[in-house]
Formats: sequence, C-alpha cells, structure tokens
Amino acid sequence: MLKHVSSLFEAIVDDLRLKGYSIQTDAIDQQTALSLYEEISSKPVEQLMPAGVGRDRQHVIDKSIRSDHIEWIDASTPIGNIWLNWTEALRVDINRTLFLGLDEFESHYAYYPKGAFYQRHKDAFVGESNRILSLVAYLNPNWRPNDGGELVLYRQEDDCKGVTVQPQFGTLVLFLSEEFPHEVLPALQDRYSIAGWFRQKPKSN
Repeated sequence: MLKHVSSLFEAIVDDLRLKGYSIQTDAIDQQTALSLYEEISSKPVEQLMPAGVGRDRQHVIDKSIRSDHIEWIDASTPIGNIWLNWTEALRVDINRTLFLGLDEFESHYAYYPKGAFYQRHKDAFVGESNRILSLVAYLNPNWRPNDGGELVLYRQEDDCKGVTVQPQFGTLVLFLSEEFPHEVLPALQDRYSIAGWFRQKPKSN
C-alpha cells in the first residue's frame, strides 16, 4: 500500500522521537490514494455527517469553528480494509520502537468544500483524552499551492507561525495529540483527507 514501508516507518519513528511530529510526502502510493479519494469523493455531501467539536456529551455542531463533513472508515469496503490493515502495521511498529502503548486506531474521511476550515485546536488535552497520536493523510489530486486548505501545526501554545503543510496528494502527517495545536486554513477548492487517531483504551476502575 505504501512505498518502502520499512524505511517510511523508520523515518516516522525517528521524527516522532526527535520532534514529536512527522511530515512524509509521497507516502501513499498513487493507486491507493486514488482509491481512497474515489471512495469519498463519489459520495454526495448529503450522505456525509457535519463534523462537530467536543466529544461524547460535549459534542456539538458549530460551523463557526469547523465546517467540514466526515464519514468514518471501517473494513466493510476493500479500500477501507487495506487502509486499516496498514495503520495496524504502523501501530505495531510504533509500539515496538517508541513504547507509546497504542491500543487501537480510528479514522474518518474529511471533506472540506470550498471555503471550509477548522479553527486552531488540539486533538487531546493532558489527562482528558485517550488520543495519543494523530494522523492526517491527504487525497487531493493536482492540488496547487494557491488552492489553500493548508494544515498549520504549532509547536507550542505561544507559537504563532507554525509549520505549514500543503494538502498534497499522498502526503502523510503524524503528531502527538496532546502537544500540538493545529488548524486547517480555508480551502479554495474541494479538499479531501483522512483524519485518524491512535488511542489507548480507557483504564477500567
């Protein structure tokens, strides 16, 4: 599914160890990325869920904060199964090398229509979530730098500049969920991606 899996996993692990985040261009082979893109882009927006903010009882739809649409990925389709098998291999490798105790993975497609965005936020807060490692994969054929929709990854709370990532076809981004605020700038074209999280299972009392 992904090019040079062993070297890719090694590069991801090295980045996470040194910086807490990893940006890998051309990580997903074109045919797989195209299959993922075709699965989500073929669905009418009416079939997708408006994305919300907050979790569980605090989950609300607030388009002033976030205006994308989502669909959760499972193994019920061939390409969904391929995707989840690969992320499972990545989970096992990261646990073997970084000992993060990742138990499971969840992910959804994210569709940002023209003008859509997601304000600066964190995927997890210390002591309040079981999300440990966030993942983003980009599925946008022929994306141009002036099409907007960039991910901006901030190194700490007072970082105002951040690291900007173009949502280019096949690019993969991972970062520690509790440590990196981030945002999605307004897209000027329809923008497709996968957002996912490696998690620890909640501890039972």
